[in-house]
Amino acid sequence: MKLLFPLLAPLVLAGCSVFGESKVENAPYTLLKSDQAQKIEVRNYESMVLVSSDMSTDGMNSAFRSLFRYIAGENEGSTEIAMTAPVLMNESEAVSKGTEIAMTAPVFMKERAEQQVMSFVMPADFTMQSTPKPINPDIWITEVKDYKVAVITFSGLLSDSNVETQTQILNSWITKNGYTAVGEPINAAYNGPLTIPWFRRNEVLIEVR
Repeated sequence: MKLLFPLLAPLVLAGCSVFGESKVENAPYTLLKSDQAQKIEVRNYESMVLVSSDMSTDGMNSAFRSLFRYIAGENEGSTEIAMTAPVLMNESEAVSKGTEIAMTAPVFMKERAEQQVMSFVMPADFTMQSTPKPINPDIWITEVKDYKVAVITFSGLLSDSNVETQTQILNSWITKNGYTAVGEPINAAYNGPLTIPWFRRNEVLIEVR
């Protein structure tokens, strides 16, 4: 996996301060188990609507720009999903504006050899029917239901070494605690680029049963 944080400069999560404080809505979940010593939780996300773009063709920056344009109004109905703070992005294309909707954290990133996907989580009250349809054919909408995951939270950068270390710790914990991993690791980012690295909240999620 390539270093992800340069991509995150224009994240929807740029509302975070240098100390990691944020007013961004988080995707709701039910806490099933907590290991505070290792900062690991088992969660169940009852329902999430994801708007996604492929990173494998033109890279992460291209995927982000496509998703950004979508939430900025490049969708059927020209619905604008509002940002909470400055969006630091070199983007000159104008987009239509309409009804404002609160954005949700985190931003998910999944990288595998055959599929590299970036996803924005829609607000909790969105459904497949109410989420604005993309104009761009390279963006798609999916819904995840009863998504049970083991999650490790860590600070610092979403670098290759950090993600690999945390993934190894999480996989070991999953085995020792009687769970079985049934999905590929997914990275989640909660903070913008101005947040001091040791105040950042990053996560690795692995689907379990």
